[in-house]
Amino acid sequence: MTENMPKRRIKDSVFTDLFKDKKYLLQLYKALHPEDQDATEDDIEDITLKHVLVDSEYNDLGFSVGNRLMILVESQSTWSVNIIIRALMYMMQTYHDYFKRTDQNLYGSKRAVLPEPELYVIFTGDRKNIPDTISLSEEFFGGRRIAVDAEVKVLYQESEDIIGQYIIFCKVYNEQRKLYGNTKQAVTETIRICKDRHVLKSYLESRETEVVDMMMTLFDDEQIWKAYAKDIERDAEKETAIRMIKDGDMPLEKIARYVPLLSLEELKELKAEVMKSA
Repeated sequence: MTENMPKRRIKDSVFTDLFKDKKYLLQLYKALHPEDQDATEDDIEDITLKHVLVDSEYNDLGFSVGNRLMILVESQSTWSVNIIIRALMYMMQTYHDYFKRTDQNLYGSKRAVLPEPELYVIFTGDRKNIPDTISLSEEFFGGRRIAVDAEVKVLYQESEDIIGQYIIFCKVYNEQRKLYGNTKQAVTETIRICKDRHVLKSYLESRETEVVDMMMTLFDDEQIWKAYAKDIERDAEKETAIRMIKDGDMPLEKIARYVPLLSLEELKELKAEVMKSA
């Protein structure tokens, strides 16, 4: 089954494309650390995990600030506390890459030098009672002290800074999608409204064609995954129908109630195949 799975595309989203530009990456850092107004683009390095293999783990955004901070940021439109586990995995892989890049010997007696980690999730969906912080200990182990914990700060407020603007952009996009569906009009209306409201205006003006292409590609990917999920569901129902037919205790009309994706004609053909191979 898995060998027929469609490959997840490595592609840019608006989020990753936006923060490829150090101008906006610096704005993101200063939104997280308004006390540091001396940082420049030269202080920031993109350390986002990049893998050639499509099925490998990779994160939305990672960057370092000098040798002081390692900041990992994920964008999430559907709420899930599992983001803590993914963030922890990304953090350890990023540290692994850091130690290789700085040629540090973790088996030697000299204490390793490492930047302080910060984990964030930008939540762009609709949900009440959003926490400001979530942790591995609280969400999965009842608040008990555990050997390794991870704390993720949740960013969800609409504001004038680059983070708030990105959140507004996503919400406008969701509204337009409800109005126009998965169409180019939904995308172009999102861009028009956001430019009129001065939301990511300079980015959208400079990258409008690319943004339209990226968002239309997302529509294509969604259709691929929906089709794949339906195929998986049909295969599962087919296996169920075969077992029920082999049991021989139930007429096809009744079996059809349990496998709604299969027609009665398909069930008859399936029964003929089962009887032939018996």
